Amino acid sequence: MSRAQRLFAGALLLVFITASVAVGAGKRAITVEDMWAMKRIGSLALSPDGKWIAFSLTEYSMEQNRGRTDIFLVSTRTGELRQLTTYSGYDGHPVWMPDGERIAFVSTRDGSPQIYLLDLRGGEARKLTDLPTGVQSFVVSPDGKYFLVQTEVYPEAKTLEESARMDRKRKESKVKARIITRLLYRHWNRWLEGKRRHVYLVAADGSVIRDVTPGDFDTPPISLGSGHDFTFSPDGKEIAFVRNEDPVVAISTNNDIFVVPVAGGERKKITESRANDNQPVYSPDGRYIAYHAMARPGFEADQYDLMLYDRKTGSIRNLTEQFDRDVDEIVWSPDSRFIYFNSRNEGRRSVFRIRIRDGKIEELIHDHINTSLAVSPDGRSLYFRRQCSTMPYEIFVFDLKKKKERQLTFVNRERLAQLQMNHVEDFWFESFDGRKVHGFLLKPPFFEPGKKYPMVYLIHGGPQGMWSDDFHYRWNSQMFASPGYIVAMVNFRGSKGYGQWFCDQVSKDWGGGPYKDLMAGLDYLYRTYDFIDTTRVAAAGASYGGFMINWIAGHTDRFRCLVSHDGVAEQVSMYGATEELWFPEWEFGGTPYENPELYDRFSPVRYAKNFKTPMLLIHGEQDFRVPYTQGLQMFTALQRMGVPSKLLYFPDEDHFVTKPQNARLWWNTVLGWIAEWINKE
Repeated sequence: MSRAQRLFAGALLLVFITASVAVGAGKRAITVEDMWAMKRIGSLALSPDGKWIAFSLTEYSMEQNRGRTDIFLVSTRTGELRQLTTYSGYDGHPVWMPDGERIAFVSTRDGSPQIYLLDLRGGEARKLTDLPTGVQSFVVSPDGKYFLVQTEVYPEAKTLEESARMDRKRKESKVKARIITRLLYRHWNRWLEGKRRHVYLVAADGSVIRDVTPGDFDTPPISLGSGHDFTFSPDGKEIAFVRNEDPVVAISTNNDIFVVPVAGGERKKITESRANDNQPVYSPDGRYIAYHAMARPGFEADQYDLMLYDRKTGSIRNLTEQFDRDVDEIVWSPDSRFIYFNSRNEGRRSVFRIRIRDGKIEELIHDHINTSLAVSPDGRSLYFRRQCSTMPYEIFVFDLKKKKERQLTFVNRERLAQLQMNHVEDFWFESFDGRKVHGFLLKPPFFEPGKKYPMVYLIHGGPQGMWSDDFHYRWNSQMFASPGYIVAMVNFRGSKGYGQWFCDQVSKDWGGGPYKDLMAGLDYLYRTYDFIDTTRVAAAGASYGGFMINWIAGHTDRFRCLVSHDGVAEQVSMYGATEELWFPEWEFGGTPYENPELYDRFSPVRYAKNFKTPMLLIHGEQDFRVPYTQGLQMFTALQRMGVPSKLLYFPDEDHFVTKPQNARLWWNTVLGWIAEWINKE
């Protein structure tokens, strides 16, 4: 396509979007600026008396290309909102002190992240800690006398000060070379530099007492943790924490739970499984530690069951052996009789309650995405964050007796009132083998019955992921629908939320059953919805979804164009350059040296001779999960085959695009590419 033709296609897209915006009762389609202007509610903390919730709220500036995070309070009774901090950087991770009159939080206002204390009776926040290695997260003991503080250190350093000096020396050195002697040497988007996460016991006055988790290991674990992997017992005398002590963490999912006295002494491992165990949560009466556990070593997407460790007898009981869903967050009732948890469930994150005595499970909340659970001190109310396809996270309360819910916060009400967005609609279809498969369909803003619309077919990552009724800040379904497109999303086999058997079906079959589900889903959509223009359909996906786009390129020409974000092109080179090796070794039945056939069979570039469909490729240089050379391999193959193709390369992004202005370029490029080929005669 010539430059003039590209400009014409871009102008056509602009006219189309402008026309869509003008239609409707004062409302308009969402834009990337709208999406990044949404206020994002983060972590929640319920006050000891249950009257207030402290939470972090992040706002982004497109112009400044960065965000700021502050702490707010909301009344659990009236919904009254109070802003507590106004720092231009990061004030987050609020934690109530036991007296209910002070809030501890992490702030970067002095450069290094440290713990600050804010007295709600008045006065400015004061700095509590001054750890030379900084603070990543923390918890407070029940009596308020101690903190457990997560920081990052060189395990060979004798003190935090020595670790900080080693770090400064490395950063100031003119030589930037690395000498690497073992796996795992980099992770996700950063080089590890030989450092480890450790948890330190810190006194209430900020003085460091000791390293609770010494050794050449990570606490919380480097991966597959829960977000709640170190904590105090209710009496404040014991600490539970999670770590992986296997010699080669890159091939191991063997996270275990340990306990150790606060006063010091021998640590004890309470889990024996070689699979992943994490998220220790003490019962309020101190009798039990609840946690969740997988059964199969090496499989990161195995089902999480809810386990109960009896601190008196040492026995362990599986409470959800017959429950064919994952257990996610774990929250005890104040009387220690029940556990509340959420679970991925057919495109939702539903909330359940289980009775400890007999394991009886009751679903309390089914719809939407519900997270950050907290139970009131009187046990009558459940607080949580909720999001759905038309609303970013807000805080809700559920009356456990009346079974009624109420929205407490409305931080994005004004902006949402300006936007025309439809809710996702469920559909189910019979796939190639008779198995029922679930998906979501989203109509564009200002949808008109009787009119034909182009469609974008989205493919999720994981592969053990799940399309859900959420407001996603990267792969936002409303943004894909905004130019006037139908959006369809299929939870093919391998997806979470449909039972473990269904999840297992992607492993060792990456381009088999999941691909057939997607094609069967496409056939069903064409047969069922007469408003889809079947001659103008694009497909897009990221991570495993990017792999599937690359796979589609070699196996069908049913799409006008394709968008592949951070997708795998060739499995052997992917294995040799990625970081968490347990993942490909499970998915492909061993190493490529032991089982080369599967690695070769499911390498999309092996089918480059069939490439015909125009493709946009996107990759970030800091992506160590799917290294950017995978995108280069795919782009080279497309170019050599003479297929229209474009590469969007971010030197400062990783597996995700997280900077506002980069995200704006991402959306403009993706929607521009789709418009160019969907509208091409």
